[in-house]
Parts: sequence; C-alpha cells; structure tokens
Amino acid sequence: MLLSLKKRLKKTDWLLLLLLAPGIIWLVMFAYVPIAGIRMAFYNYNVFKGFTGSTFVGLQNFKTLFQGADFPRALRNTLIIGGLQLLFCFPFPIFLAIVINQVRIKFLGKLTQTLTFIPYFISTVVACGMVVSFCSPSTGIINLIRNFFGLDSIYFLVQAKYFRAIYIILNLWKNSGYNAVVYIAALAGIDEGLYEAASLDGASRLKQIWYVTLPGLMNTIVVMLILNVGGIIKVGYETIILLYQPSTYETADVISTLTYRLGIVQNNFGISTAAGLFESLVALVLVLLTNYASKKFTESSMF
Repeated sequence: MLLSLKKRLKKTDWLLLLLLAPGIIWLVMFAYVPIAGIRMAFYNYNVFKGFTGSTFVGLQNFKTLFQGADFPRALRNTLIIGGLQLLFCFPFPIFLAIVINQVRIKFLGKLTQTLTFIPYFISTVVACGMVVSFCSPSTGIINLIRNFFGLDSIYFLVQAKYFRAIYIILNLWKNSGYNAVVYIAALAGIDEGLYEAASLDGASRLKQIWYVTLPGLMNTIVVMLILNVGGIIKVGYETIILLYQPSTYETADVISTLTYRLGIVQNNFGISTAAGLFESLVALVLVLLTNYASKKFTESSMF
C-alpha cells in the first residue's frame, strides 16, 4: 500500500495541485474552519470570555428562537420568497438558454447572451441602489411614468405588499443570464443529428424543443433543481438587508436577516448561531429529499 502511494505521488502533476491550492485554502478557511463555531448554538456565548467563560445551555437557544415573536414570520417569509424564486427564477434561465440557442442569426444570439449576462457582474449594492432610484416616489422612472399618465406616485419600498415582487424581479434581471450559461453549455452537447432526424420526420421547431432539447437538458435541469431546492431556505439576505426596512418586515424579514439582527445588532450570538444551524439543517434535508425523489422518478440525481 505504501509503495502504491509512492507511485501515485510520483505521477501527480504538482503544477496542477499548485494551481488548485488557493481554492482549497479558501474553502478550508471559510467553509470548514468556521464549523467549529457551531458550538455557540449550545452556549450563552460571551465573545470576550470565549467558550471556557460562557455557560453551556444545551437546546435553550433553539427553544428561545422558536418561541420568539419574529421567528414564525421569518420562517413564513423565507418559504414564500424561496418558493417564488424556485417558481420564477429557476425555469426562466432554461427558457432564456433555449431562446438564445434557437436564434439563427449568430450575432443577435451572442448580443442577447451578453446583454443578459452583464447584470450578474453588477454588485448587489449597486443593483439595490438602482432599485431604490427607480422606485423613488419623486424622481424614480416608474413613478415618473405613472405621473405622466395622471397616476399618483407610490413609494414601493415602504409598502410591504410590493417587496416580494421587487425582490424576484431584481433576481431575475441580475442572475438569469449567468444561470443560463449552464444550460447553453448543455445544449452544445446535444447531437445535431437528432434535430435533423426530427426535422425530416416533420417535427416543427416547438416539437423539436419538446422532444429533443428538453430531454437533452434533463440531467442538467435535475441537478440545478436539487441545488435550487436546497436554496429555498437560504434566501439571499444581502439583497433583502439592503432593501428592507421595519415597515416591510411583514413580507421581507427572513431567517437570514433575523440571524443578522440577533447576532450583529443584538449580540445574541448563541441564538443567532442556532438560527443559522437550523437554516442549514433544513437546507440539507430539502436537498436529500429532492435528490431521493429525483432518483426514484427520473433516474437522475446528484448522488
């Protein structure tokens, strides 16, 4: 066994490992080392005294979290916003990729892909600043158009009923082009002969998409669906924190923002860690259940 290990080490391409090293170091430092901090969920943690000077409270932090007045609202909003993301933001990149793939004028297809891909590189802070500007009741373009037609201005970001729609539209605009790249790459692997055979059989463009394109994308769609289902509970809190305010907590406050307020604002590190651990465990269960269902009904899965 030792000899076999020496042979493998001799055959190893050390330059490739050297290129991989920064990514591995980053992953270990920011994904695995912080796992040790999960212990805070079971302590009345004092940041100045550390674990040795903090009191072990067992599951009391989870009990306090679940009995808190804000938790039911945060859980409900998390599931609703996550469900809306899955409903609208998951299928749209598939549709976008198919549309780009079906464009016969190559320049137009590349232009469309570029224009939809660019918003991904706009920082979340800038994107949210654009939303605030567009939705301004006095100078925002949306309200200026409303005023032109004789309608009153609306301060969209202050009224809770508009928040979810604004969040979903922003995510569609910002991430759809980037997510579509995965499906465009998968489309490139579909045999052109299948389209030719379908065309010879008299299949229209729509039928070719239904019977050739979608089946060819199915494995990729399943993998992305599993990942997206796991993300239902882990809604992107950066955008929400930048856009929400107390008047919109009713529809905007999610578990991630509740965790932020408990830990950073209120210094309740134990309860905040308990909220984060609960969120991660639910995400893991959702991924496992989706993977199991996919393996059972479609014979495609991640593991």
